[in-house]
Amino acid sequence: MTGTVHIIGAGLAGLSAAVCLIQRGASVVVHDAASHGGGRCRSYHDEVLGCRIDNGNHLMLSGNHAILDYLKTIGSEDTLVRSDEAEFPFLDLSTGQRWSVTPDKGIIPWSLFSADTRVPGSSLSEYLRGLSLAWAGPNKTISQCLGGDGPLFDKFWDPLAVSVLNTESETASAQLLWPVLRETFGRGSAACVPMIVRDGLSESFVDPAVAYVSNLGGSIHFNHRLRAVNYKNDYVTSLDFGNEQIAIGPGDRVILAVPPSIAHTLMPEIVTPDAFRPIVNGHFRVPKKSKDVSFMGLVGSIAHWLFVRGDVVSITVSAVSYTHLRAHETVLDL
Repeated sequence: MTGTVHIIGAGLAGLSAAVCLIQRGASVVVHDAASHGGGRCRSYHDEVLGCRIDNGNHLMLSGNHAILDYLKTIGSEDTLVRSDEAEFPFLDLSTGQRWSVTPDKGIIPWSLFSADTRVPGSSLSEYLRGLSLAWAGPNKTISQCLGGDGPLFDKFWDPLAVSVLNTESETASAQLLWPVLRETFGRGSAACVPMIVRDGLSESFVDPAVAYVSNLGGSIHFNHRLRAVNYKNDYVTSLDFGNEQIAIGPGDRVILAVPPSIAHTLMPEIVTPDAFRPIVNGHFRVPKKSKDVSFMGLVGSIAHWLFVRGDVVSITVSAVSYTHLRAHETVLDL
């Protein structure tokens, strides 16, 4: 590849693009407005807790080969903690009921034929509804495909969907959930082993990527905010960084690896999403330090997941809205 690729944004999208391109011999320059990489997926020192935490909780599955290939390339695949088994513990905070979702080893889920190994109170027919996701139309929501109620929906489908897509089941696209199920639960337990970062998001995903790109001759410029993209006849001619103008030649390329709102500001003709749901994370320091890294799914609660790493307990609330927060009042007994 001739010319230089300018990547705007050093979040995971920008860093992964840089890693992939420089691996293929491209000349890469990354620009980011912040003083650090990682974007919304990074670690930092929290002054209140007095320790280093992640700004978000990330649970990964072994079937996600894109993540594993990325970590292997940058040399940090050993920084993930893998569960011994493909097991997902859940707790209903409204009733105190506990259960686990454990995928079968093979692709045929024989365990679903026994009530003892299904989600409590669920029926086999509720599981079979999941197949409707495979041929869902573009306007079908998850609730429409899966019924929108019942034990399995409340205790598995809805928590899974809102965590994967960060959108309420009533509006989330069924077409987007199906590929995730196909690549994980549809391939048996070997593709469903949970993985959590051992030390921190930056230690696993960000710092090794920055080092990898730099060691192969790439450049990463922090505190370098792009002010405008100048172009003529549908071709980018220069990048305006305020006190610096970078000309874009015929062989150069530009990748905008930025949030939709910033992409629209830089290039108004780009059609971008205009509705979003934030993910809220709460972090608590506890007196007893855990030797293991663990997690738990939560229902009957404003929070969807609970993570424990060392002496920090974190909760994650996905697809947050103001009415969502006001409608729930939950006390976590830690």
